[in-house]
Amino acid sequence: MPSLLKQFKKIFKSKKSSTKSTGTAVSKDIPAIPVAAATQPSSSPSHPENTHVNHTFAALIKSDAQLAALADHHYTRAANAERVNAAKVALEANGFKVHLVNSRGEAFETLKSLIPAGASVNNAHSTTLEEIGFITYLKGETEWNNVHAKILAEKDPVKQSELRRTIGSTVDYYLTSMSAITEDGKLAHADLSGSKVGGVAFGAANVIVVAGTNKIVKDEDEAWTRTNEFALAAESARARDAYGVPASAIANYEVIRKANPFNPNRLQVLLVNDALGF
Repeated sequence: MPSLLKQFKKIFKSKKSSTKSTGTAVSKDIPAIPVAAATQPSSSPSHPENTHVNHTFAALIKSDAQLAALADHHYTRAANAERVNAAKVALEANGFKVHLVNSRGEAFETLKSLIPAGASVNNAHSTTLEEIGFITYLKGETEWNNVHAKILAEKDPVKQSELRRTIGSTVDYYLTSMSAITEDGKLAHADLSGSKVGGVAFGAANVIVVAGTNKIVKDEDEAWTRTNEFALAAESARARDAYGVPASAIANYEVIRKANPFNPNRLQVLLVNDALGF
């Protein structure tokens, strides 16, 4: 977010531009189980192009030497069907509504269908949303009230921050991804400013999480490992390119264990059978 540039630089002014890779032992993955042919669509729907291709994990690996050690990490690969099904069943048992799709095009079309006309919409920064073309789509004319565009139109960083806190966190639909989804049905994510965590935790009327199955991990302990050692490293690489700062940081970390008992349909998970984001 360009308007946060001064805040980033202030936070990291005293830090040295260095990154330490602390990989964890790679567990032996169960061989991938192909999805039954009957579930495969005859032709996958298309999606708008990603206009932020320089910030995909594949691109950052090539452009940022500090990220190179994670190039072939198991967190870059989609999970097999057994783990996907386990996570889906557990998420549903914890009260979340889950939509499982097989492609980025299906993810794009499903996400569009979940947001009613006239709704106010905001999104956290999400490489996943960029990769399915949804950010590109939001920049054009839609049937929704694009609150994110209004926030970015405010160039004063103090005023923009206030808009993020007010109209940005209280939209009808807040769109985001997660850094990890556990096999026992929990969602984990982090941010620096708190705007993302705040909107997801309570502020927005509805939340839609879009995530590739490469985000699936065993449990809460591994969710933190993935967030802190993998997702943060990749986001730091993006921040170096986008904002010119040494790194990003985790100031806020949230695990969502169950759906809101007073509004169980508030948070939906769109799980994509593909490797997306970081």
